[in-house]
Amino acid sequence: MPVSPLAPASFPELPVIEGVRFATAMAGVKYKNRTDVMLAELAEGSTVAGVFTRSATRSANVLDCQAKNGKSQAGRAAIIVNSGNSNAFTGRNGVEAVNSLCASVAEQTGIATDRIFTSSTGVIGEPLPYDRITAKISELQSNLSAETLPEAAKAIMTTDTFPKGSAATIDVDGKQVKISGIAKGSGMIAPDMATMLVYIFTDAQIGHEALQGILSKLTDKTFNCITVDSDTSTSDTLLIGATGASGVDVTGNADFEDALHKVMLDLSHQVIRDGEGATKFVEIQVTGAANDADAKRVGLSVANSPLVKTAIAGQDANWGRIVAAVGKSGAEADRDRLSIRFGDITVAENGWRAPNYSEDEAAAYMKNEELVIGVDLGIGSGASTVWTCDLTYEYIRINADYRS
Repeated sequence: MPVSPLAPASFPELPVIEGVRFATAMAGVKYKNRTDVMLAELAEGSTVAGVFTRSATRSANVLDCQAKNGKSQAGRAAIIVNSGNSNAFTGRNGVEAVNSLCASVAEQTGIATDRIFTSSTGVIGEPLPYDRITAKISELQSNLSAETLPEAAKAIMTTDTFPKGSAATIDVDGKQVKISGIAKGSGMIAPDMATMLVYIFTDAQIGHEALQGILSKLTDKTFNCITVDSDTSTSDTLLIGATGASGVDVTGNADFEDALHKVMLDLSHQVIRDGEGATKFVEIQVTGAANDADAKRVGLSVANSPLVKTAIAGQDANWGRIVAAVGKSGAEADRDRLSIRFGDITVAENGWRAPNYSEDEAAAYMKNEELVIGVDLGIGSGASTVWTCDLTYEYIRINADYRS
């Protein structure tokens, strides 16, 4: 599969996070000769927090992680992930798969099962051949290394065309605190939370309650503000592990929160840049709403509109489709106060086509790979920004052939 035209030039250099090690293996969950399992081991006393899909049909893995999140933070922790099969809608087999994976990791590593988190991504409704994964646990445990996070990013990919990573480093009282993260996601991307797997690691020292609070808040500003196709997955999981190895307590530290926000926003944008069949990266800025919630509602309505997304794919400056998307959003709106712009080009204002509107100028702007659509409702001070991509023939091809 060709790499997305919106992909970053290269995979970033991720700093080693002391206190966490990684390993990958080829288990043949779905494909032969493809790395499809990753194991992460976190040091004694690491804090683990997470956010998960709100799908009513979420997988056994997600339910197990949710049950464990916030429990004991004592001892080492582990995360094991497979691609190729989501272990979702698999009934008793799904629960058995999670229990067997946790038991096998516990046996090989000595880590308590309530500190072992599992994720699976791929086809829904097919029993997970978990014995292929458990057969690789010993190999994974033997190959653990602090240097192999980039390989882990590749092991969790499904229809992704490139591995996704991001990092940040800050200074706190003369000491460095590092953050490294990886993600997978390309299709079935929509809140809550955006459809993907995300794993972030830091050597910061912070308790569970504080870390969970930051993570939940930042997820709403990042992963819950992106959409490729309006479909929410059964398997979305974001886990963050803080090893404390730096010895720096970042509780209440604004710089740490800002750095984590940048990493999460970067990863969420990379998911959009790898949207199945995507050729355009689109930022939708909504202002003038009655409140922030209404602004986000409008932004997602525009971002999820097939008519808007196909117009963007065709480089058609059809702003009437944006008007329609605003109107159907359910947010408070007034036709005669609505204004729309493409980049710096005002195409409609105060309920009318802009007096100086130029179709040629707007059409030329739509040829850019990166687009900004501005929507001002003219009602209040509510604002929100969401990100999406276009909807192309290639998206249809990928998803029509997904199980073939």
